[in-house]
Amino acid sequence: MLIGNVGKDPEVRYLEGNSKVATFRLATSEKYRDRDGNIREITEWHSVVTWRATADLVEKYVRKGTQLYVEGRLRTRTWSDKSGNSRTSTEIISENLQLLGRAPERQETNVRPVQETVRPIQEVPAPGDADDDLPF
Repeated sequence: MLIGNVGKDPEVRYLEGNSKVATFRLATSEKYRDRDGNIREITEWHSVVTWRATADLVEKYVRKGTQLYVEGRLRTRTWSDKSGNSRTSTEIISENLQLLGRAPERQETNVRPVQETVRPIQEVPAPGDADDDLPF
């Protein structure tokens, strides 16, 4: 499970059978104080792969800077590069993805933000304040 920001716009590809796959890099950050009291920040980059319907959502809504919650499993691949060197890559295969943060500005004029209805909280009398015939 990770929460982070997308580093650049996702890359979307179509495979045989018209399956869609979207890949992107996700940055997660951790802040802490060192021994001298200075605030330090460590950023880790993760490769995320999404398939089919989730890739459709990524293609439509995810852009550079989008804050996401990603849940998935790890997959490690090994291959040889052009020079013959062995390379290893660990990816997150997304099983659940949720958009977080503020929605981007809508380009269409007919899209309106959803307005929440706020209902007042009903006061509940504290125990012992109610006039009832309970013996306890």
